[in-house]
Amino acid sequence: MNNQKSNRNNPIKQDKTDNKKPRFNIYWIYAIIALAFIFINFLSPSGSPEEINMADFKNNMLSKGDVEKVIVVNKETVEVYIKPSKIGTGRYIDNTSGGFFKQQKPNFLFKIGSVESFEKQMAEAQEGIPETEKTPIVYETRENHIGNIIMYILPIVIIVGIWILIMRRMSGANSAGGQIFNIGKSKAKLFDKDNNVKIDFSHVAGLDEAKVEIKEIVDFLKNPKKYTDLGGKIPKGVLLVGPPGTGKTLLAKAVAGEAHVPFFSLSGSDFVEMFVGVGASRVRDLFRTAKEKSPCIIFIDEIDAIGRARGRNPNMGANDERENTLNQLLTEMDGFESNSGVIILAATNRADILDRALLRAGRFDRQIHVELPDLNGRNEIFKVHMKPLRLAGDVDVEFLAKQTPGFSGADIANVCNEAALIAARKNKKKVERQDFLDAVDRIVGGLEKRSKVISPQEKKVIAFHEAGHATVSWMLEHANPLIKVTIIPRGQALGAAWYLPEERQLSTKEQVFHEMCSIMGGRAAEKLVFDSVSTGALNDLERVTKQAYALVAYFGMSEKLGNLSFYDSTGQSDFSFVKPFSEKTAELIDKEVKMIVDKAYNTALKVLDENREGLEQLANKLLEKEVIFTDDLEQIFGPRPKSESEEQTVDSM
Repeated sequence: MNNQKSNRNNPIKQDKTDNKKPRFNIYWIYAIIALAFIFINFLSPSGSPEEINMADFKNNMLSKGDVEKVIVVNKETVEVYIKPSKIGTGRYIDNTSGGFFKQQKPNFLFKIGSVESFEKQMAEAQEGIPETEKTPIVYETRENHIGNIIMYILPIVIIVGIWILIMRRMSGANSAGGQIFNIGKSKAKLFDKDNNVKIDFSHVAGLDEAKVEIKEIVDFLKNPKKYTDLGGKIPKGVLLVGPPGTGKTLLAKAVAGEAHVPFFSLSGSDFVEMFVGVGASRVRDLFRTAKEKSPCIIFIDEIDAIGRARGRNPNMGANDERENTLNQLLTEMDGFESNSGVIILAATNRADILDRALLRAGRFDRQIHVELPDLNGRNEIFKVHMKPLRLAGDVDVEFLAKQTPGFSGADIANVCNEAALIAARKNKKKVERQDFLDAVDRIVGGLEKRSKVISPQEKKVIAFHEAGHATVSWMLEHANPLIKVTIIPRGQALGAAWYLPEERQLSTKEQVFHEMCSIMGGRAAEKLVFDSVSTGALNDLERVTKQAYALVAYFGMSEKLGNLSFYDSTGQSDFSFVKPFSEKTAELIDKEVKMIVDKAYNTALKVLDENREGLEQLANKLLEKEVIFTDDLEQIFGPRPKSESEEQTVDSM
């Protein structure tokens, strides 16, 4: 009764059980063939005649009158039949029975060279014997019908079998060959009530503003009358824009889990194929299927693979397959035919290169910016990813959120996972605070390489280099205060310094300049102490040069150049061969950049010269302990005014 009731309540399950049929299996054919061979072998007479030579036949059988008859088969084989009266006397074995049927079989056989020679020898052996008592010779021509059938049919069966196997493999949905027959079909994966997603908005943290806008789409699909009664229309497309790892795809998964409508998921690269017209065909097939299941959602991840602005293709003038795919997508989203009930959800981290026709109202009506999480957002993300971990009592979520500025949601998930792995490596029962700090260091700076061979002189240079960074950042007012310095190699860096920058949206010229001075502190310390410089400042020089060019060419902070900015937010300059300024302006930019970098270097050199004694104490302590913290700097240089926010970043040598 219980089973019948459950089947009535679940008609889909009942229908599946009623229509369940035994599936065809190729192994049944193998079994039938094997049984046929066994049956044929069982019916065939058992025992095979003994092979002899002509001399034995003449001397031991024919001369003694034991042979009943001989049969010459196909002019090459002679079958010898012994008289029944001679069988059983001990000289010959009974060979007449076999299988289900009784039949006489030859007792012996031998090969002959020619029929004429055999007849001559038989005549010589039976010379003087009456004709009535001579052994008769019978000639037969036999054909192996079964062998002939097998010889002709077996190759055909093998070829047909191989062809069927290849066709079945090629027609498989997940096979590469199946694409030949379904080349124009969409590759979108469908998630519906039978194949639902387990992720909802509770798994998404730190994206409160984005969730507010995306929840409205879900609410419209659940309660459309609430909006249509007022004459409103749901947006046709929503574009999620943001840096990698900020949770765009996770947000789309949450929509799939919350909306409870058919959800098609695919990547932008799924439309691209080497064959002409395939991308447009897949777009048509996708929207045709979506209209049949409307209302529904289509999610296109990394839409920039097909949505790149037309005319930016390096193969200028060519009939680009991507542009044809984009044209079809534009038509399907908002063309002559109405496309009601289908909502397009897309994600990209390169919105600046998308085609303007794709971003206009009526196609992607909304652009939701998913940015890197702030302090509160990181706090919430840490709480989500810490739920499955067994935490010790000293783990402070707010402290960890402060130590990870600039981290995305994916980075924070990686921190939590690395902390658990580090704790397990140390055979701990719970994940402690130090494990999280080690995980942050591991992700930001790389894995410790204590086994790397460094000479004492190189180690001393590294110590003074990192001490120079620490000293300048501690003494300058607007520089980021330091919390940790190490000369233990990590990743490709021979030493590293962690800072606590203020989490600010705007930076003044003085703040940027002091940061540049602290970055140049390593090179200045090498020059001051050793009167020479090393190649260890490569990363520092690269960062300072980029910051100086940004000050001059982008932010308009140069006195000689004035309030000009050559920054192009549209990305058009990436495809231009001409700079947006003259050669004279380029020379002026280069001079201003060099002046700013030299000024930052001289300022760092001056600060270190004024604090030479503290610099040497700090470097010696680094050589002794390999890792120093804020307390060590405070003992040497005295207290430093704290910043409004203490958060951590890294400066690699």
